[in-house]
Amino acid sequence: MTGEAAPHMAHLQPNGSEWPVPPVDGYTVDDLYRLDLPPHTELMDGSLVFVSPQRKFHSLAMYLLEQCLRSTVPETLRVRREMAVVISKRNVPEPDLVVVQAAADADQRQTRYEVKDVVLAVEVVSPDSEDRDRDTKPHKYAAAGIAHFWRVEMAGEDDRPVVYVYELDPVTKAYALTGIHRDQLKVAQPYPIAVDLTAIDHL
Repeated sequence: MTGEAAPHMAHLQPNGSEWPVPPVDGYTVDDLYRLDLPPHTELMDGSLVFVSPQRKFHSLAMYLLEQCLRSTVPETLRVRREMAVVISKRNVPEPDLVVVQAAADADQRQTRYEVKDVVLAVEVVSPDSEDRDRDTKPHKYAAAGIAHFWRVEMAGEDDRPVVYVYELDPVTKAYALTGIHRDQLKVAQPYPIAVDLTAIDHL
């Protein structure tokens, strides 16, 4: 079954095209790239997840972390933002930032990465994504074998980033919290990274 709407069930999108009617078994990765969907639509357990407008904090935190990740990234890895990651046929999240193997990043036209090539996934929590970023996505990333996961929250009187750093236990396939970083983030894995989190005040 396809995700195309029957004529009597059609609902128009702002661009004039029809909202798709979900298939009985849920959407798949093929549907995600076939349908006319809003940018940054994710696929979670066969359901489409649309992204709401983001706060300024989200944009600035992503920018700050991306620049610092890039500043020390080794030649064998690449840093990318807002790229889809195929976990399974019905799960294609789009982390805010990913660090991937350079060998998986050779095609300038690619629209997604395979989960096996992802070394680090970073999610900046927004009001509409709290449950997904704190619970759903970390569980899926861990089960899929992504070795490192960072969750970024806005906290404190200054609304600065707080970064929760997790590392995968390969036996339990679950994340263990290895640090909570305020003001300064400094880690050795997946490679040496240092971030002055207070710098968001000047962006």
